Amino acid sequence: MHLLLVILFFLEAQFCVQSSDSSSPAGENLATNGLPFPWSKVRLPSYIVPVHYHLLIHPNLTTLRFNGSVKIEIDVKNNTNWVVLHSKNLKIFTATVLDEHEAHLSDKVLSVLEYPSHEQIAIFSPKILTSGEKYFLYLEFGAPLSDGFYGFYKSTYKTKAGETRVLASTHFEPTSARMALPCFDEPIFKANYTVRIRRGPSHIALSNMPLEQTVEIGNGLFEDQFEVSVRMSSYLLAFIVCDLRSVSGMTATGINITIYAVPEKWHQTHYALEAALRLLEFYEQYFNILYPLPKLDLIAIPDFQAGAMENWGLTTYRETSLLYDPDISSASDKLWVTMVIGHELAHQWFGNLVTMEWWNDIWLNEGFARYMEFVSLEAVYPELKVEDHFLDTCFGAIGRDSLNSSRPISSLAENPAQIEEMFDTVSYDKGACILHMLRNFLTNEGFQSGIIRYLRRFKYSNARNEDLWDSLIKYRFAGEHIDLKKMMYTWTLQKGIPLITVKRQGRKLYIGQERFLKIVLPDDPSCYLWHIPLTYKTSHSDYEMKHILTTKSDVLTLDEEVDWVKLNSDMNGYYIVHYDEEGWNALTELLRINHTALSFKDRASLIHNAFQLVTAGRLSLNRALDLIGYLKSETHNVPLLQGLGYLQSFYKMIEKRNIIFRDFLSGSISYFRDVIDKQSWSDDGMVSDRRLREEVLSLACDFDYPPCLEKAKHLYNSWVESNGAISLPTDVSETVYMVGAQDDSGWAYLLEKYGVSMCETEKSKFLSALASSKDSEKLSRLLQLGINGTLIKTQNLPSLIYLVAKNPVGHFLAWDFVKKHWDELVEKFPLGSFGIRNIIVGTVTQFSSTEELREVEDFFKSITEQVSELRVIQVATENVEKNIMWLSRNLETMRTWLQQRLN
Repeated sequence: MHLLLVILFFLEAQFCVQSSDSSSPAGENLATNGLPFPWSKVRLPSYIVPVHYHLLIHPNLTTLRFNGSVKIEIDVKNNTNWVVLHSKNLKIFTATVLDEHEAHLSDKVLSVLEYPSHEQIAIFSPKILTSGEKYFLYLEFGAPLSDGFYGFYKSTYKTKAGETRVLASTHFEPTSARMALPCFDEPIFKANYTVRIRRGPSHIALSNMPLEQTVEIGNGLFEDQFEVSVRMSSYLLAFIVCDLRSVSGMTATGINITIYAVPEKWHQTHYALEAALRLLEFYEQYFNILYPLPKLDLIAIPDFQAGAMENWGLTTYRETSLLYDPDISSASDKLWVTMVIGHELAHQWFGNLVTMEWWNDIWLNEGFARYMEFVSLEAVYPELKVEDHFLDTCFGAIGRDSLNSSRPISSLAENPAQIEEMFDTVSYDKGACILHMLRNFLTNEGFQSGIIRYLRRFKYSNARNEDLWDSLIKYRFAGEHIDLKKMMYTWTLQKGIPLITVKRQGRKLYIGQERFLKIVLPDDPSCYLWHIPLTYKTSHSDYEMKHILTTKSDVLTLDEEVDWVKLNSDMNGYYIVHYDEEGWNALTELLRINHTALSFKDRASLIHNAFQLVTAGRLSLNRALDLIGYLKSETHNVPLLQGLGYLQSFYKMIEKRNIIFRDFLSGSISYFRDVIDKQSWSDDGMVSDRRLREEVLSLACDFDYPPCLEKAKHLYNSWVESNGAISLPTDVSETVYMVGAQDDSGWAYLLEKYGVSMCETEKSKFLSALASSKDSEKLSRLLQLGINGTLIKTQNLPSLIYLVAKNPVGHFLAWDFVKKHWDELVEKFPLGSFGIRNIIVGTVTQFSSTEELREVEDFFKSITEQVSELRVIQVATENVEKNIMWLSRNLETMRTWLQQRLN
């Protein structure tokens, strides 16, 4: 108590520690004990920097608690009496400041002030910490293992015999290291870590670095001591105590790679090992920088919210993102596992070796890692045809970026909820797409040399948006120097996607640019300006032509008159193109008579652009439907799936309107019957053939096409009669399960199989099928199982809610469930997280009436205090507004078009 009075007097008297950039007096921020907290900002002061953490952690997997101690070597930049750092939900037992000889600066117990709203604590030292001197901060702490998916949390799995086993794992990105140890939990504060973990004899411990030695310390406990880490940010620290089983291999450069999974899933780890070995070797060559750690572990955690996490040397994964069973997993599953591994391994350079300075530039981590998935797989696994998937990535980004609720790639984010929301399609997918555009503009070699220069310049350090552009080559176009920084700022510092308008008159192309918006609001789209690397092809050119558009409009002169012009060759640029009537007519006719004159990417992007323009009210639905008339002759899966995907989205939009709905089904089936009937119920063919089969047969059965339903029902019955012993074709198994789930016995059997399956990929297919039931009672039961979190793990609840919501019987069931259980959902999934965003957007995406919009808005108003700063609320409501507008513009057009075709 005496020390508390000293602190209070000190604060009132001089407050010498308050940084000069503080925005408010300390007295406005009260700690939990009522004393003024000495720091007012969400971000930590910069006058104390961590150098080295010495961490001891001991999780008890019986009591489900952990205790620990940390000794942090700190570098003091300015004289101060205070150390402010992060801590969340930790009980601090002891806090001490030591000098460079590790002697106590004070013989008194130091008080710890807590400020939970900023997740900060402050330790007062009666003796001033002097700039330039070496000190240590020593703290002892403890807490329960977290029930969620962040910090140091518990995970469980069941053996085939039904025994429940517990493990403890970490997930710190972006702001949860502070839940496992007091630390300076911001990416700029890179430090070394020495980790010791105590465990029982039946478990192993893992951390970022290799095990140095194990010491038996008595009472049946062992202490694993790990090598000192490289300098890294706190969110990359990781440690796990588990009883998992592994398989290992070594790269050509001597890096030991190990894959871990629960023992009874060990046989599903072998493909991941092969992929990790090959992809790590590719990255070492591509980046021309060796992976800097001696080992890399990839571990499948039974409870995991995200897809994966790039902790340096100890990457963690959801089981569906790492484990592959060739007898159960489909071609799409294999592609997914390979892409996720490619993503996390790319992070070992982009994110780990070079880290963004602050979360506003998280795209430097995630956009690069997403793009390198495609670069690496195209080189290492060309048979997976990953390039077929890249257009979907950019189309997904455009879907978000064409809403007014979008944001710039580099955006302000201060508090944890805002930071969580930065992990979105703008950072990942738009980031990847503008990098692809830049690579196409600079050439592969120019792009690669630039990013190598960037990685070398900032290794073991932090970088900002502009540092990347400064590292790229000096580029000349048409004899002129191009200011890449100025060009790329137009893509990263303003939101939205450009719309390029094209009008052809003779040899002249009149080109303009504006912001593309599906719902035009008062802020004028024409006030946006990008520096756009345009590409185009014509009927008379065998090569791609280029032009940089830096003004609102321009005129290009062609060498000769042409029959057609196609802008944005192969969709390498991140922009939408709108032609005049003559231009659309020419391209529609070209597709009808000779569609292979355009690449499959050009064909898919034409379909995409046309229907996006329909949604925005810039092109008639008739025009877009006429454009896809050629699809009867299409053989490539990408444009076919693009066209079918739009028909499926229309189907979902109009299914409540029975008359036009029946016409739509009849028209769609008759139109694509040839494509459907060509599909075999097998796993034959190339990956692209298999992906097409998977999607087309799923759609055909969804449209109640009798031959599809009969074949699926026959396969399902045979599978049930064998008690699951026969193997269904993996690419069509989910469709088979969905058809089988439509009667009581079939649904009950799938639920039983869900409970005993040892393959998470298979279980995800079972869950999709169960959620496709047309029985509302069954859907309600599923949702209840999801919130209980026993049979259906909590990690799968967001996807379950989405699956039920997209079922026409489940629209309102899911929405009512979310409203009723909102407080529980927010406890399980933090505001701003993937989980809560998927729940919000997933439940309202199907709504398309003003009454539904009003109900959505009313609910969000009722929880304004929680969600006022979340962008996802704007995204959700804008999606409903978009659906309403689409129906008002296009429902009658759709009806007329269908009647003409059917007649």
